[in-house]
Amino acid sequence: MAPVPHHRSEVFGSPWKGVYCTHIESSRHFGKHWHAVYGLGLLVQGAQRSASARGPVEAFAGDLITTNPGEVHDGQPLGVDTRRWRMVYIEPEVLQPQGEPDACAAGVDLVRPVIQDAALAQVLATLLDRIACWNTHRPRGAAAADELACEESLAQVTALLLQRHASTPALSRDVAARGPAPSSQLRQMRQLRQVREWLADAPLDPPTLAQMAAGVGLSRYQLLRRFADAYGLPPHAWLLQQRAERSRHLIRHGASLADAAAASGFADQSHMTRIFARQFGFTPGAWQKATQATSVAAQ
Repeated sequence: MAPVPHHRSEVFGSPWKGVYCTHIESSRHFGKHWHAVYGLGLLVQGAQRSASARGPVEAFAGDLITTNPGEVHDGQPLGVDTRRWRMVYIEPEVLQPQGEPDACAAGVDLVRPVIQDAALAQVLATLLDRIACWNTHRPRGAAAADELACEESLAQVTALLLQRHASTPALSRDVAARGPAPSSQLRQMRQLRQVREWLADAPLDPPTLAQMAAGVGLSRYQLLRRFADAYGLPPHAWLLQQRAERSRHLIRHGASLADAAAASGFADQSHMTRIFARQFGFTPGAWQKATQATSVAAQ
């Protein structure tokens, strides 16, 4: 009797109906099959051989692997007993061509089944980590900031994927990278200030990247790039720093650490401590002691 192949898998939902992720470690040989969605994955360990409509595939640790909707493919380990990979699956209507906020990527093919692209691999790994984090925090009802982080990463992943590895020439233009004409710079700054105000006014329940982008007439990726250029951080990182500032203010005025964390939108006190210490160089507890000492000295 043949031994049962090793196989361990996890599947993660996301803030969007059209996106989900898998983490798989397996020695299985998968027969021919297909998916109705785009697949983009990172081979973390081992190697894999497969056949696809785009030709034979050999992928190794660190490589990115892709599948197109309806593409028949199989898969088996290559030179090792098992391999480990992480995938994100994206519905065609979610894969938006950049600069065309209302368009979808139906009919667009990802050109190569195996990709070596360090920048895309990095943003994909961040997206996969953030979606896993969102799944962890969601039951506690503190997932709004995680959703924004996921959405930023998804925008980066889809932008690089379409710009660098899609079949349609129009998608290879980096629309977001083109600077605005001088006459539009003032309008752009007003748009970005408006986005920053939206984030500042809703620290507990921030708008999504899609909502903010639609509100100022940009694609998600355009907004992400322009906001970072203007303020030095993408919206999610800026929001976390805004929350740290809010918690610092609340602690200074007597709030407990737990209350300050909750009122500032952090998942819990330890989450606040990590962000707070990274931003200010000292912990919320140290800040609390310092402000208490200042209050006593002033009496």
